[in-house]
Amino acid sequence: IDMIKGVYATMAERVDKARSIVGKPLTLSEKILYSHLWDGTPSKAFTRGKDYVDFAPDRIACQDATAQMALLQFMQAGKPKVAVPTTVHCDHLIQAKNGAAADLKSANSTSAEVFDFLESVSNKYGIGFWKPGAGIIHQVVLENYAFPGGMMIGTDSHTVNAGGLGMVAIGVGGADAVDVMAGMAWELKFPKLIGVRLTGEISGWTAPKDIILKVAEILTVKGGTGAIVEYFGPGAKALSCTGKGTICNMGAEIGATTSTFGYDESMERYLRATDRSDVADAANEVKEYLTADKEVYESPENYFDEVIDIDLSKLGPLLNGPFTPDLSTEVGKNMTEKATKNDWPLQVEWGLIGSCTNSSYEDLSRASSIAQQALDKGLKIKADLGINPGSEQVRYTAERDGILGIFEKLDAKIFTNACGPCIGQWARYSDPKNAPKNSIVHSFNRNFAKRADGNPNTHAFVASPEITAAIAIAGRLDFNPITDTLINEDGQEVKFDEPTGWELPPKGFA
Repeated sequence: IDMIKGVYATMAERVDKARSIVGKPLTLSEKILYSHLWDGTPSKAFTRGKDYVDFAPDRIACQDATAQMALLQFMQAGKPKVAVPTTVHCDHLIQAKNGAAADLKSANSTSAEVFDFLESVSNKYGIGFWKPGAGIIHQVVLENYAFPGGMMIGTDSHTVNAGGLGMVAIGVGGADAVDVMAGMAWELKFPKLIGVRLTGEISGWTAPKDIILKVAEILTVKGGTGAIVEYFGPGAKALSCTGKGTICNMGAEIGATTSTFGYDESMERYLRATDRSDVADAANEVKEYLTADKEVYESPENYFDEVIDIDLSKLGPLLNGPFTPDLSTEVGKNMTEKATKNDWPLQVEWGLIGSCTNSSYEDLSRASSIAQQALDKGLKIKADLGINPGSEQVRYTAERDGILGIFEKLDAKIFTNACGPCIGQWARYSDPKNAPKNSIVHSFNRNFAKRADGNPNTHAFVASPEITAAIAIAGRLDFNPITDTLINEDGQEVKFDEPTGWELPPKGFA
């Protein structure tokens, strides 16, 4: 909290100076960038997409696969302690196979040397260490370390997830992280700015995930390159904090430097729910500096390099894929036509919910409402279902509240609080290269060939957790839960009601 208060103490002066130098109102992205210059108070305006600038990030996060080399390099620097707060998270080296308990035990045995090394180095140099099973790096960061108006870097491309709490959070290589750990500046080409104005509100089967799936369709996998995407408008304020995180997370799939949202009431609610009322109080004192100047959002075309408008009231649930996260299809008959034309398997073999993109309490609660309906309406699930909770806090709370029990009654497999299938840590086949053609649906972020299971014939489609649950139950890629019915075990036609869930646990996090 002292570090955060230190950032806020200098923010007003630095942002005011930057505004006078630039000569016009500032976006949130610019406020964070100009308040984190290595030289301190701004003295010149930078040209977007051209000038290389030295920055001073507030903190660093590393995952266990990339932290190994980074920490080995840092050890050569001769420093007694890291210069900025740093954490290491063990989430990438746990393979999903038999379920949480068995898989975690196997990982602790197979990767013991790596985990022991990371823990001992972390202890020596003042680095926070999150052991295997504690959670996925980006979910843990959002729950514990992210704060509005901050700048962080991380040795993982989905570090951008922290934009859901109003940060500029950027994925970097290990060498960049080591520079900052050792007290040096971090260089970045001053980003271009893309504004996404969200009007209306999502409802029914539409989820925050569908917003980024739509943005991916509009911008493609390259459209965000070299730019920060800043979301705003009444639709943005209506989203939960973790929903914002989902959108920022998949900004990596459009090539964006990062994505972010202005500080609002949903972020304050999340901070207080995760036992950070002191951060919320500090943010409230400088809240006008933690979002764009009002002129920016009133006339965004004058301040962003590109502006995209999305009316959330007209946005329906989407499936993106296969083999690329920007090929978007509306659920239902559009998928029937496209899949038939392209020879995509319509039978779905697996539904997977979780990853750093969609593993919050809200995500699991909304998906479980569909699972509960399947139980209540006498439906037998047609595909296999796997769940990766985002953190031990989320898993424990979801278990306490009966959410995981609902999935287990559907014979779902609860995997470790880790990346698992999302990054290919999934022992689905003994010989994946020669495995059959099939389709899966997941709430992850990437779906390139062989990404999840090593099988080049797996057609992976990205969707929201609730759509993933519905399609797994139906077993068909072209199932539309808004209009279609299913036949239950008594031979009756039944239809899903709209998903329900909780933004935050009604009884608080356990």
